[in-house]
Amino acid sequence: IEIAIPDAIGAMIKAVAALFIISDKHIVIIIIKANINQCGRFWVISTKISAINWEAPVVWRASLTGIIAPNKTIIGHSERRAHFNENDSVLLEKVKLALSNNLDIIFCFGEELFDRKSNNHFQVVKNQLQNTVLKLDKQLWRNIVLAYEPVWAIGTGETATPEQAQEMHEFIRKCILESYDKTISENVSILYGGSVKPSNANEIFSKKDVDGGLIGGASLNAKNFHLIIKANSSL
Repeated sequence: IEIAIPDAIGAMIKAVAALFIISDKHIVIIIIKANINQCGRFWVISTKISAINWEAPVVWRASLTGIIAPNKTIIGHSERRAHFNENDSVLLEKVKLALSNNLDIIFCFGEELFDRKSNNHFQVVKNQLQNTVLKLDKQLWRNIVLAYEPVWAIGTGETATPEQAQEMHEFIRKCILESYDKTISENVSILYGGSVKPSNANEIFSKKDVDGGLIGGASLNAKNFHLIIKANSSL
C-alpha cells in the first residue's frame, strides 16, 4: 500500500497533537526516507523511557524499511536482510560507516520461523549481535537503539506473546551485559518490532525490558496509532 507523504503526515500530526494534550512526555518525530520523491508508510518507535520517535519506511514493491533521516538510520531490518541479502558482515560495515558519519543507529535483528521451531532462537539472536554491534567500542553505544523483530511471527500465521517478547528482550540485555557492563545493558533502548496493536500495546509496553515498539500496519490508521501512543503514555 502506498500512502502519499503529505496525507500520511497530516493524519499522524493529528494523533500526536491529541497525545500532546494528555501527556507531558517529550515527543520527538522522525521521518526516515531513502528517497524524498518516493511515497512512504509510517511506522512508530515509542520508548516508554523518554521519547516517542516515529519513522516512515519507503515502499519498494511492498512496504520496505526506510534507510536514512538527517541524523538517524535503520540498519538490519528483516526486509533488507531478505531482499538485499544483507548479512552480518555487510551490516557491521554499514553500522561502522553510519557511526563514523555521526548518525544514530536503529539496529534490527531477529530469528526466523525455522530457528524458533528448532529451539535455536536464542543462539541465532546472540550470533546476530555478536557479529555486529557487540563488536563496537562501548562509547559508541550512546548512539545505538536496538529493535528486536520476531520474524518468525510476521506473515507466518504464528503469534508472539508479550511474554515471549519480554523473554527475548531480557536475553538481549544479558548478551550486552556479557560483552560490556551493567550501565550499557540497562540503558540501551530495546524496541519490539512485532505486531503491536491497540489491543496488546499496553501489555507489551508494560514488560520490564521492552522500551517501546517499531510499529507497522497499525501506524497507517490514525485512530489505532493514537490508541497505541496512549497505551505508552499511561505507563
